[in-house]
Amino acid sequence: MFDLQGRTALITGAGSGIGRAIAVSFARRGCHLALADVNEAGLAETARLLPQGLRVSQHRLDVADREAVAAFPAVVAAEHGSLDLLVNNAGVALGGTFLQVSESDFEWLLDINFWGVVRMTRAFLPMLLERPEARIVNLSSLYGLIAPPSQTAYSASKFAVRGFSQALAHELEDGPVGVTVVHPGGVATSIANSARLPSSISADEGEQGRRATNKLLRLPPAQAGEIIVRAVEHRRRRVLVGSDATIVSVIERLMPVHYWRVVQRLTRSRR
Repeated sequence: MFDLQGRTALITGAGSGIGRAIAVSFARRGCHLALADVNEAGLAETARLLPQGLRVSQHRLDVADREAVAAFPAVVAAEHGSLDLLVNNAGVALGGTFLQVSESDFEWLLDINFWGVVRMTRAFLPMLLERPEARIVNLSSLYGLIAPPSQTAYSASKFAVRGFSQALAHELEDGPVGVTVVHPGGVATSIANSARLPSSISADEGEQGRRATNKLLRLPPAQAGEIIVRAVEHRRRRVLVGSDATIVSVIERLMPVHYWRVVQRLTRSRR
């Protein structure tokens, strides 16, 4: 077991949802925390939920800001001295087909969901390599296993995180830093409600899409956080979060070309 007592973890997107749940699960195990998010009010709420006696710092950080990320290791080192765990959780969503989504919106999403992971890893890997044992935890998605229509940008980013994480794990396997890639299924966060939509999609269409998506987001974030942190304790390289992610991963392996027909039928039955 990777003992988390007394370790220090940095979590991006810690102001809500899965990031907040991961922070709470780490804190229960006595892990000190550096919490990062663009939402400062959300960070304060996450910090309020944590037990006393831990070293907890809050940092407003946009992972799409190259200069801010490059300068961030010095900030974390000043607050905590060292770092044992980097959790790249920050992410955004973007609805619409490829023809509907503008190039600027596509780049906006990739800059956060993929390049944010790469930037944070590049910035903090030297700190992690100084530790006897450390770990990078990258949040991909169910949509890093399958690629539904109207998710070209999101799936592209999450498949990229998956590939990056697997290659990085192979490169680092003889050293002290391990890599875990996480594929959450339908976790009950606000990601659908906060998703960006193309201007060509009407308000009514957008609301219908959000309602349909929210019906599939059922797993409590607290449960997802526990699954992820337990996987870190067991040094697992890949984590499927939720029964939907587990089932869909099997369908995709059995039917790598035509899986979407089966997934559609399952999705309609769940709704």
